[in-house]
Amino acid sequence: MAKAKSAYVCNECGEAHMQWQGQCSACGVWNSLSRISVAPSTRSDRSVGYAGTHAEVRRLAEVQGAEAARVTSSFAELDRVLGGGFVPGSVVLIGGDPGAGKSTLLLQVTTALAMRLPVLYVSGEESLEQLAMRARRLQLPLEGLQVAAEARVDEIAAIIEQHAPALVVIDSIQVMQMTGVDSLPGSVTQVRETAAFFTRLAKQRGTIFVLVGHVTKEGNLAGPKVLEHMIDCFVMLDSPPGSRYRTLRGIKNRFGAVNELGVFAMTDRGLKEVANPSAIFLERGSETSPGSVVTVSWEGTRPILVELQALVDQVQSGYARRVAVGLDAQRLAMHLAVLHRHGGIALADQDVFANVVGGVRIGETAADLALVLATLSSFRDRILPRELVVFGEIGLTGEVRPVANGQERLREAVKHGFTLAIVPKANRPRPALDGMRVHAVATLNEAIAAAFDAG
Repeated sequence: MAKAKSAYVCNECGEAHMQWQGQCSACGVWNSLSRISVAPSTRSDRSVGYAGTHAEVRRLAEVQGAEAARVTSSFAELDRVLGGGFVPGSVVLIGGDPGAGKSTLLLQVTTALAMRLPVLYVSGEESLEQLAMRARRLQLPLEGLQVAAEARVDEIAAIIEQHAPALVVIDSIQVMQMTGVDSLPGSVTQVRETAAFFTRLAKQRGTIFVLVGHVTKEGNLAGPKVLEHMIDCFVMLDSPPGSRYRTLRGIKNRFGAVNELGVFAMTDRGLKEVANPSAIFLERGSETSPGSVVTVSWEGTRPILVELQALVDQVQSGYARRVAVGLDAQRLAMHLAVLHRHGGIALADQDVFANVVGGVRIGETAADLALVLATLSSFRDRILPRELVVFGEIGLTGEVRPVANGQERLREAVKHGFTLAIVPKANRPRPALDGMRVHAVATLNEAIAAAFDAG
């Protein structure tokens, strides 16, 4: 019988080494190597495929592409982010800050699913009594859900083999421990090996696995980057400080649209889905102030109206500050340079602060034009029309470039009562929209003239 071999894996970068050494040759970190046992492979092991059968080569046209029926979660916002529901045999990773509501959301989902499917909730961080206490506080149905408090992977595999659940929640992947891996729970090696084991188990059995992941202080997913490559779907639950709203954003999805956004509200009964996110992000005061503009952000497969605010003030310290919350600070600095070069407006002696109301983060370029107009509105102390909506990308040469889904963005604005729009010329609606007056602009100067002539 072949003997088991050992390998040494860096806890920081995941690089494998044949023997122990003081410093990882890949990332340069000292004393970061941990020993893991590598099971010897046999000829039969190498010839067996994922599902325990011999691998075969087939033409892609011969493979039946029938899509398996998705399992709906009973939360429309979660199903939207997942692309229509859970896919059998898939692995979903959900991350988020402590207290964001990851465990609460999954407990709500699993108790609802357990009424019609066998579901197993494995908690490695809480006792069963604590789970039951939370479920009773949220007034959730307790009859169908199977729960276990376990952190050993081999014991969890035995439970799954015995009860054959259709969906398994692992809360969380950072506390799981695999026999034969000589490192602490939460290390790069443990997280990688346990995630790989659960992924193989999901593909072999057709079971849905939902893994809960911790985040670092920078807000990134803790653990090796390879973890995000292993799983099928990765979503992040964000909780803006001081807000009761939570946003669930799809980062990776092999079975649906990427960057899809779901919105929830945290209540004393758990998370409640928000069917119309634009309404909560547009909770504006009775009076509009300078520096406020509404834009239309495209999130996944739907448009969402959000308010952009900017504040321009005389420099109080030795240098001008550029602060952006919910936006890319580098794009803010870049557009201020474009405004100076092509608009003739210098803000070098001004502090500029920009914020997306409601805690939403905008990563697309469609908010460029709204950001510049909001900044100029605050600088000139001029109020822009309350019924105005703005979107468009700004180039370094001062041109206003078109963005995707312009027609759908304008229709969403019309639904919420907006009657005036400034958009790129290529996004002019054809035919014209009833109740909407559109200014189609080609340059930044045209957009500035249209906004402040209208105001």
